[in-house]
Amino acid sequence: MASGDYYDILGVQKGCSDEELKKAYRKLAKQYHPDLNPGDKSAEQKFKDVNEAYSVLSDADKRRKYDQFGKGAVDGSGGFGGGGYSGFGAEFDPMDIFNSFFGGGFGGFGGSSSSRRRNGPTKGADLKYGMTLEFMEAAFGCEKDITFSREDLCTSCKGSGAKPGTAPETCPSCQGRGRIQTQTQTLFGMTMVTKDCPACGGRGTVIRTPCPDCSGKGRKITKRQLHVKIPAGVDTGDMLPIQGEGEPGRNGGPQGNLYIEFKVKKHDVFVRQGRNTFCEVPITLGQAALGGEIEVPTIDGPMKYQVKEGTQPGDQVTFKSRGIVDKNTPSYRGDHTVRFVIEIPTKLSEEQKKLLKSFEASLTDKNYQKKNSFFEKVKKIFR
Repeated sequence: MASGDYYDILGVQKGCSDEELKKAYRKLAKQYHPDLNPGDKSAEQKFKDVNEAYSVLSDADKRRKYDQFGKGAVDGSGGFGGGGYSGFGAEFDPMDIFNSFFGGGFGGFGGSSSSRRRNGPTKGADLKYGMTLEFMEAAFGCEKDITFSREDLCTSCKGSGAKPGTAPETCPSCQGRGRIQTQTQTLFGMTMVTKDCPACGGRGTVIRTPCPDCSGKGRKITKRQLHVKIPAGVDTGDMLPIQGEGEPGRNGGPQGNLYIEFKVKKHDVFVRQGRNTFCEVPITLGQAALGGEIEVPTIDGPMKYQVKEGTQPGDQVTFKSRGIVDKNTPSYRGDHTVRFVIEIPTKLSEEQKKLLKSFEASLTDKNYQKKNSFFEKVKKIFR
């Protein structure tokens, strides 16, 4: 991974436009290209850092995650103690980004070196699966069976693309390199431009007799079923990585990963903010004035609580370690906060109104501290 902030590496502001991003990348990629700085390891590293930064910031989804969570959200180190999207492993080739801008490299560095990487092992594509959970399923964890589609190696040809009994042949146009070079006049003079061989599509081999089951692709779309254990504490936007359940790699490369992205439904009683939970509990006028024992809801079930005498509307009480489990540290839980709402009685009978008026008349200023304080402030305003 590159050291430092991606925006600083490219020399742009955080809210820069796509055009500003491209302009900065073009300038730095040319400046640090290894072919223009032969033997300079520092320039080569800066070239890789520039390409890595641009590969993230030029992707709207990765840029959003980077802005919100930092590198951990895009380099494979974020969430679930190491989840998140795959990072910059063997499959990350800075020359691929450079060539997409300039149509090829400068001489040797963009030629045979890139060809070796292109024909070498590459990791398979990662997949993403969206899963909706009930509030309590997310809070306490659960198990789910999922079905998804992915590209797998053809079982008939074992991924070669050639009809069983035959094999792919070396491409005669590129002699198996997968890349061809042509001379092109550029701003830098006459340079060698390297690009995929059009005859073999960059594979280095051609198939004379395609496999009838996969039409020579070597891969087929299949249905995959998995039994997945969801850890307690997941929240909307979290992603659970399932290693090796993505698509197969190329040229012997490792299998990609499957990422399950969660969306948690709202609850009728509880509201969640991170690991903490909240709810409102209505109490009667008498309970607020006199106090008394009630039951308050928590995600673990109801628990008894002694309402204090003189409880006011909006008063809160917090119960430690009664919230959501931390998905990365199951021994730690958030808190649960209850806010009291005093319900004023309606549809009173005449007798009840009479009693209430008598009760109200018996009260003095000492019974209404907030009311007296408020009107004292009002008097000061108009003095």
